[in-house]
Amino acid sequence: MAIAKNVQEYIAHQRAAIAANPECGTSHYNLAIGLLGLKKYEEAEKELFAAIECSPNLAEAYVQLGGICLQRGDIEGCLKYNKSAVQARAGFAEGYGNIGFAQLQLGNIEEAIPALEKAIRWNPKFLQAYTTLANAYLMKGMIDESIETSLKVIELQPDFAVTYNNLAIAYLEKGEYALAVKHVDKAVELGYGVAPEILDEIKKYR
Repeated sequence: MAIAKNVQEYIAHQRAAIAANPECGTSHYNLAIGLLGLKKYEEAEKELFAAIECSPNLAEAYVQLGGICLQRGDIEGCLKYNKSAVQARAGFAEGYGNIGFAQLQLGNIEEAIPALEKAIRWNPKFLQAYTTLANAYLMKGMIDESIETSLKVIELQPDFAVTYNNLAIAYLEKGEYALAVKHVDKAVELGYGVAPEILDEIKKYR
């Protein structure tokens, strides 16, 4: 197939593919991705359901449905679809990462941590899962684990600003104030909007 010049042409290609083979789950999924690019969420949702009907193990389709739920502020729906994603495909890191994120949003730290640990076990370069896991450890008071996880993120991507913010908070909790100052300064330098109360707290230790 020729490469589409823009999203409208991409969508037209997928509609043609579906017309030729209505039972192809991948074509329905690809069409949904194009529609999501245009923020046509309801049309995309219908195509994702069609994709799953044709290909019940299409884990990515469940993840995208979870994303639509998240866009609507429906955390429970996001969690439900991502649970379906990991049932459809064992070891699906993105699904576990999203489960962990959703559980944390719902305040379920105990459920979030194992899901996020699975996400990074299946994908050791999953930055967002490491970052969310570092937050979850911090919320549970597991400061050393939070620091270790954040340091792994920096190892993978040295300019990931939110991680320096998380490290500053963790070092503040641990009483390692020089390190808290160092990391908050790096977060600010990278353009992260550090909470004013954190900046005020750290100011005492300069």
